[in-house]
Amino acid sequence: MPITQSAKKAVRGSLRKKAFNDQRKRAMKEIIKKIEKIAKTDKTEAKKMLSTAFQAIDKSAQKGVIKKNNAARKKSRLSKLVK
Repeated sequence: MPITQSAKKAVRGSLRKKAFNDQRKRAMKEIIKKIEKIAKTDKTEAKKMLSTAFQAIDKSAQKGVIKKNNAARKKSRLSKLVK
């Protein structure tokens, strides 16, 4: 457990950041899973949803939740899946 006042404040900040990061990551994973599920049956609907998935992935990479190459890999695999 943190002892100094600044360490306690840092813990509060990191918990707040973790909550935002977890929320962004969860949203990204949900849209990816949704597209993967829809792509099995309806490719055109999956293509329509692709832009929202790319947006979520790019936002996660921009905010540092995932790395840049990880985002590129996810986008590449999704676009390959819906073709």
